[in-house]
Amino acid sequence: MQPLGQAGTAIWKGVRVDRRLPGENVGGSLSSAFLGVSNACAMPRLMTRPDPFVPPVAKSNPRMGNDENRAGGSGGPVTSVITKVKPKTKRPNLYRVLILNDDYTPMEFVVHVLEKFFQKDVEAATKIMLHVHHHGIGECGVFTYEIAETKVTQVMDFARKHQHPLQCVMEKK
Repeated sequence: MQPLGQAGTAIWKGVRVDRRLPGENVGGSLSSAFLGVSNACAMPRLMTRPDPFVPPVAKSNPRMGNDENRAGGSGGPVTSVITKVKPKTKRPNLYRVLILNDDYTPMEFVVHVLEKFFQKDVEAATKIMLHVHHHGIGECGVFTYEIAETKVTQVMDFARKHQHPLQCVMEKK
């Protein structure tokens, strides 16, 4: 017998199967060598010898990987459900847009900026402006990165255009 892994030998369902060409009859009968070539489908049935190195395979119906734990065993048809997994989208990071107090920008201009760029009504804009005036900083809104960056740029450009030193910044929430 040839050791496993050499040419002319293969493992099929737990048994060693010789696949030799005619004339390669090494240690076997001539008829078994010719049978292996002439009928490949019958080869495992006709030319099999039990391999002492491979444990025997239990004959059973084909089963899915998760069928072992099911009640009912392997008696009936097996049904599997294939589900598509939707990729989870991550929520974007939010940023706070803040206005900083200075001694030169008029209060009315700050109220106008809050109304124009942050869609605040007069009361809400006045309340934020007073908070900035008393505490030195005030939150205008919370946005995604791109929107917050755009708002900061718009406010800074508008203030510069009107010759006011108003500062607007953004920070991660």
